[in-house]
Amino acid sequence: MTNNTSEFRSFGTPAAVVSQVQEAVVGKADIIEQIMMAILAKGHILIEDIPGTGKTTMALAFSRAMGLKANRVQFTPDVLPADLTGFTIYQKETRKFVYQPGSVMCNLLLADEINRTSPKTQSALLEVMEERNVTIDGVTHSVGNPFIVIATENPTGSAGTQLLPESQLDRFMICVKMGYPTIKEEVEILKHNQFGRADNLVQRVFSAEELLAAQDEVSSIYVHDVIYTYIARLAKATRGQEMIAMGLSPRGTIALTAMSKASAYLNGREYVIPEDVTSVFPAVAAHRLQLSTKAKVGHIQVDDLIHRILEDTAAPTINKRA
Repeated sequence: MTNNTSEFRSFGTPAAVVSQVQEAVVGKADIIEQIMMAILAKGHILIEDIPGTGKTTMALAFSRAMGLKANRVQFTPDVLPADLTGFTIYQKETRKFVYQPGSVMCNLLLADEINRTSPKTQSALLEVMEERNVTIDGVTHSVGNPFIVIATENPTGSAGTQLLPESQLDRFMICVKMGYPTIKEEVEILKHNQFGRADNLVQRVFSAEELLAAQDEVSSIYVHDVIYTYIARLAKATRGQEMIAMGLSPRGTIALTAMSKASAYLNGREYVIPEDVTSVFPAVAAHRLQLSTKAKVGHIQVDDLIHRILEDTAAPTINKRA
């Protein structure tokens, strides 16, 4: 795939975007790649962690590297649905109602601390994520193309937060966690921030048009029937077991397939292999699985169950095409 995809790109490649984001975000190579995959797969991203671990820097770095029109909303309890979707206002001069765009009218929306706002506002965002347009006073307005939401949330139990409903979590293609940096990484972070924000180091190496073309190529990546079956078996393994109250939904299996295609694309292949599926499965599944009471009482972690499912579900053996 690598040899073919360079033909239509004037700036760079998705790999160049990853490289630029790494200039701003230290020591999170795997997470950066997974977010790039989700963007290529036309998905939305949820980043969960405590404040100050680089979630916002990550999102801003991606918008800069791809030259996307980006808006940011800091979610608080008083943010209204109209702040996101926009509203109409009457102009006396023209005697007409004129649409005033909301923050979702962009290519990349950074929804900061999404679990601090009201359910009504979350519902408005959920609708835009799914429909990719807003309807105000009977008139439909399309958001940007491409349109990506990178949302951040603080861990449940933090001051002013509330649980996101399962239906909203399921709309995010992946959920990743930043985690604390190592001592070596923290030293690099301090050096990067000596002269201003780290995301200012990021250069544009991609464009919205090139991203759309790359997304089209990702959708055409070949998936063998044995890979489809493997994905279905992984999904089934999350359902009907005593430690998991709610398993992977059909939307989740579609997301897993799309992410597997993006993994193949980013690794320079025109077809999916089992390693693509296993590498993205945790990011796709973790936020979709709901633990049973027995698992919670036994202090079982979702990550442990995912690891067990991958171990117990044999991956297929396929001939890798040259």
